[in-house]
Amino acid sequence: MARAEDAIQRLLRPEGLSATRRQYVRRVAVSDLLVLLVVIFSSEYAWLGREADQIDAQFGLGYTKFGILLALGWWLALRLAGTRERHVMGSAAEYQRIVHATVTVFGVIAIVAVLLEFNLSRGYLALAFPCGLLGLLLTRRAWRRWRRRQVLRGRFVENVLVVGLPDNAREIAGWFSQHPAEGLRVTGVWRPADATESQWLRVGQQFIPVMGRARSLQSAVHLSGADAVIVSATDELGHHGLRDLTWDLEAAGIEMLLSPNLLAVAGSRISMREVAGMPLVAVKEPQYAEAGNWPKLVFDWCGAAALLIATSPLFVVTALAVRLSSPGPVFYRQERVGRDGAPFHMIKFRSMRVGADAELARLLEEQGTADRPLFKVEDDPRITRVGRFIRRYSIDELPQLLNVIRGDMSLVGPRPQREGEVALYDRAALRRLRVRPGMTGLWQVSGRSNLSWDEAIALDMHYVENWTLMGDLQILTRTVRAVLAKDGAV
Repeated sequence: MARAEDAIQRLLRPEGLSATRRQYVRRVAVSDLLVLLVVIFSSEYAWLGREADQIDAQFGLGYTKFGILLALGWWLALRLAGTRERHVMGSAAEYQRIVHATVTVFGVIAIVAVLLEFNLSRGYLALAFPCGLLGLLLTRRAWRRWRRRQVLRGRFVENVLVVGLPDNAREIAGWFSQHPAEGLRVTGVWRPADATESQWLRVGQQFIPVMGRARSLQSAVHLSGADAVIVSATDELGHHGLRDLTWDLEAAGIEMLLSPNLLAVAGSRISMREVAGMPLVAVKEPQYAEAGNWPKLVFDWCGAAALLIATSPLFVVTALAVRLSSPGPVFYRQERVGRDGAPFHMIKFRSMRVGADAELARLLEEQGTADRPLFKVEDDPRITRVGRFIRRYSIDELPQLLNVIRGDMSLVGPRPQREGEVALYDRAALRRLRVRPGMTGLWQVSGRSNLSWDEAIALDMHYVENWTLMGDLQILTRTVRAVLAKDGAV
């Protein structure tokens, strides 16, 4: 039995993840130092020339020695700011900490230079500061992309032991499997309040061992090959049990995470609040109200106007192609359901033959999807030859910029649907109507028509509950990539 468990453990951790992670952190640290040295000496040469080190400097320091000290101090500040910590690398906090450390370094230099009347070239610092920050951010982004490729190839994947109920473990494992680039997978479940042993939990094609209190935590960690432990059942452990678990994992060098079972809530809405010494998870209100305020309205109007001007030649060419390719109008107008259930007429370039709407019910019945709230026809015979092309690159949706300017739609939001589709909504899906529908949205950049209805509605709900203006910008950027890649286009 022990040999079998050792074989499973070696299979789960074939390369020694801890050593691999340390190697990755060392590579990032070395690249940080090299970037800083290159930027600082390049700034010195560009601003002060070859004779920079001969310029009079106080305290016996020339610019070359000062540059070396500056690079080392800057590099050390990145370390002290935690930019290379395990839970920071790969998150938005990584970039934020780099910016904070950089601003702190140059703020200290400015204060010291003024107080001690240190003779430093302001132009030299003004050049080194933004260039160094930009270099750090770009190299960290390059490392992220490299690590992402490695994770998708099966390297740098962290094994996770879930402490809690099998149902919670199944949900967490399913979430990780839908986001493989995060590099996490559940390889074991430990139930401290259950004596049951030798059970298995199936998630997709994966079988996960479920262990009870008959097996110690150390044994469960060893069998699952865990690099991290996610606790989803704090009530089973209790206060003292959770404290002891923290101590045990600290001794083993294994990270512990607490899951609040709020998978649909963005991290920006979660914070910690301490009440009488007791830590509590505070969840901010949903952000759909903010999605209707003036910042998003101004963003939508200005963005739509700019896009209309930029794409006006494409408008003319597409209109001519639609008009000459098949009989019928250039534009297609269809009633859709907007914010709070208000109907409006959505405008598109016509991509189907005239009378296509009358054929929809029959085609949905034939493919057996008439009772689903996503009216899509596979290999739709109603689409014209030009229509197929403009749909592939989403050119048919450009006239919706007029809907955005009129205030019916937004650049980013849940896709507007027909009244018949909305009639099939459940209570959760109805919350999509809390915001204005969009030309593009989270589900379009996550697979477009390749996603099931349940997956699409989950992404739309996440957008509605966790809206931010920065999130809109990211979705627009990803939309360009998805359109160029023709990912999931219909």
